[in-house]
Amino acid sequence: MPWQRCQFHLQQNAQSYVTRLDQRKPVAQRIRAIFNAPDGTEAERLLRQAIDDWRTEAPKLAQWAEENLPEGFATFKLPIAQRVRLRTTNGLERINREIKRRTRVASIFPNTASCLRLVSALLAECDEDWMTGKIYLNLKD
Repeated sequence: MPWQRCQFHLQQNAQSYVTRLDQRKPVAQRIRAIFNAPDGTEAERLLRQAIDDWRTEAPKLAQWAEENLPEGFATFKLPIAQRVRLRTTNGLERINREIKRRTRVASIFPNTASCLRLVSALLAECDEDWMTGKIYLNLKD
């Protein structure tokens, strides 16, 4: 699968390139509209249109958007049911927090294999939960 950056974080990062506070909400809404486009072609058209508008008002934002926002377009190549689920890194961030929480409790592992066994068991548990319980993460659609 091609590289997919988190659309939420891209939208947040764009705010640092908005110089006027009253423009933050419209910029965020415009980026959200780009990511909510029905397909990649429409997203690219909306992005080009936004960049053209931002070139005069906010040239740094336009340059940043041109370089970074297309990195959030990889999900347009996926079926719609999977697109919505994979547009952010929330699931991955949750797994990383859980691994960190569980390995801190153990704190010292006698060897690398024991740490690997714990992490593998956690990931297997997460996989089972996703496949049986949490419908929004089930990718079998």
